[in-house]
Amino acid sequence: MSNQIRKQYWKGVAVISCENFNRLIHEKSPYLLQHAYNPVDWYPWCQEAFKKATRENKPVFLSIGYSSCHWCHVMAKESFEDETVAGVLNKSFVSVKVDREERPDIDNIYMRVCQTFTGGGGWPTSVFMTPDQKPFFAGTYFPKAPFLDLLEVIREKWAEDKQALLNQGNQITETLTHSTHSPQTPQTAPIKAAVSALKETFDNEFGGFGRAPKFPTPHILYLLLKTAPDMAEKTLIQMYKGGIFDQIGFGFSRYSTDRFWLVPHFEKMLYDNALLATAYLMAFEQTGRELYRTVAEKTLLYMERDLGSPEGGFFSAQDADSDGEEGKYYVFKPEELTALLGEAEGRRFNAYFGITQNGNFEGYSIPNLINNSSMDDSVDKFLPKVYEYRKSRTSLRTDQKVLTSWNALALAACANAYRIIGKRAYLDTALKTFGFMEREVTDGDTVFCGVTDGVRGGVGFLDDYAFYIYALICLHQATQDPAFLIRAQDLQIKAISEYFDDQNGGFFFSGKSNEKLIFNPKETYDGAIPSGNSVMAYNLARLYALTNADALYPVLKKQEAFMNAASAGYPPGNGFFLYSMLPAAEIVCVLKEQSDLSKVKIKSDWIFKVTKDRAYPLLNGETTYYVCSGGACLPPSNKLPE
Repeated sequence: MSNQIRKQYWKGVAVISCENFNRLIHEKSPYLLQHAYNPVDWYPWCQEAFKKATRENKPVFLSIGYSSCHWCHVMAKESFEDETVAGVLNKSFVSVKVDREERPDIDNIYMRVCQTFTGGGGWPTSVFMTPDQKPFFAGTYFPKAPFLDLLEVIREKWAEDKQALLNQGNQITETLTHSTHSPQTPQTAPIKAAVSALKETFDNEFGGFGRAPKFPTPHILYLLLKTAPDMAEKTLIQMYKGGIFDQIGFGFSRYSTDRFWLVPHFEKMLYDNALLATAYLMAFEQTGRELYRTVAEKTLLYMERDLGSPEGGFFSAQDADSDGEEGKYYVFKPEELTALLGEAEGRRFNAYFGITQNGNFEGYSIPNLINNSSMDDSVDKFLPKVYEYRKSRTSLRTDQKVLTSWNALALAACANAYRIIGKRAYLDTALKTFGFMEREVTDGDTVFCGVTDGVRGGVGFLDDYAFYIYALICLHQATQDPAFLIRAQDLQIKAISEYFDDQNGGFFFSGKSNEKLIFNPKETYDGAIPSGNSVMAYNLARLYALTNADALYPVLKKQEAFMNAASAGYPPGNGFFLYSMLPAAEIVCVLKEQSDLSKVKIKSDWIFKVTKDRAYPLLNGETTYYVCSGGACLPPSNKLPE
């Protein structure tokens, strides 16, 4: 620990004003910097910490979280800022802090550990492990008193029966390693089983699945838009009408704490909004309903305005808390709006958005449209004024990490918006993001995990490659520029060499160039975002259809077999993979004039490529389409399929 006089804010990050700071002061992660002035003698994840634990014969306490995590803030306030807790940790443990967004490889492994111990998971993730990184106990949030009791129990156990803890760590590590690397048996993709299971848990009244909490899971909606559109549309409409959608400033919060989509966990994540923007775009494309276009455009506006980085790319997230209170930024009293808009217009605004004197959240109101049977676009004219007023009351902290995988999802959303809606501004944003990613987070065929405060992170993980390749495919489909397809293919070849298990199929989360941890999982389950393996199945299928590259075909077949088997245990948990396995029309287009391309509306379930190959001649001297679908190719035509 070091001594220094400090300000209350350091690089825009709120901290506790005290005289001691720890090793986290040298980190770039906003989350780690939040803990730089804790009395806990934190280490970042580094060999120095584990060598110290070995040298001093101490167990390691690992705490994983992220900057916009509400319960991470609560545990920090109750325990990590407390001198008593810090005293115990500093005396008997070596404490390591990890930003799960900066090191998803570490988070991936120890979240599995937490799920093994608790049957669930979440953040903060609290793990106790040996100096060689083998876990022997894990949980999530602990209040101060139970946490102190737990520390004492582990301290005593380490002193009196250390071998039992070592044995437990070895057993857990061996179990997880075996489950990760076990070979799979090929099966067909369980699409019907997934849709059937989703129907059983579908909330017919409010959309979504189960009761509470409810997560958006947009990648499941991609699947359902084609297989059970009624469920998908009900969910999309109810989410938009609820408080999970910020009716004033736009964008979606992380999840709903109730079945109505009314009260969200107020943090906003880039990946949720990027994936949801694409879901609403696909719904608009499929139905032509303007509501879906409106929601998509509002979501994209939020992303660019509130998360857009001046250097290009997008920041990661916005906090749930402001002034130490969750949701304070978002809620209103009705008299605020009548004072701002005038009595008549204020009352109209309040009635439309359900803002009442009794409120719907701790005496305040979360604006929502749940009880509205019809939409009134004329109310939108008041939103800029209310938005500016809301910003004047308090502010939200933005996590300014720029993560490669999440930015790739944002890039894909902007490319999809240009393809589906046709506005040039969306292509401009997509190209700006692409330029930023090529400049800042790639070097040749090496993809890095992101950039924070101008400093590039380490070599990327599977998700960074998978999502960036996916984004490049989306950009190619939107523009038909072959340069994006070539770039995607080059990165796919590199990803295969770095991450693919040629013997058993599937991609490991960490590659040959990443730090080696206690085991290397193959993530197949789609959680808040699709798994890297799901996205790689999509990428391989599209790239092989677009390029006919012989090197991709055997990998594609192994990946499909691996994912078919992985998804059989719980089909709804692999929505994006099953979406990628839906039938897609492969269309080769030969243009008479280059300008003819602007007349084509390329659909999401097409694999579309413009060619000048002489093997595809013009028919009748006009722009011609060669269409293959369902294992059969149709005669060339001057018209596209409906």
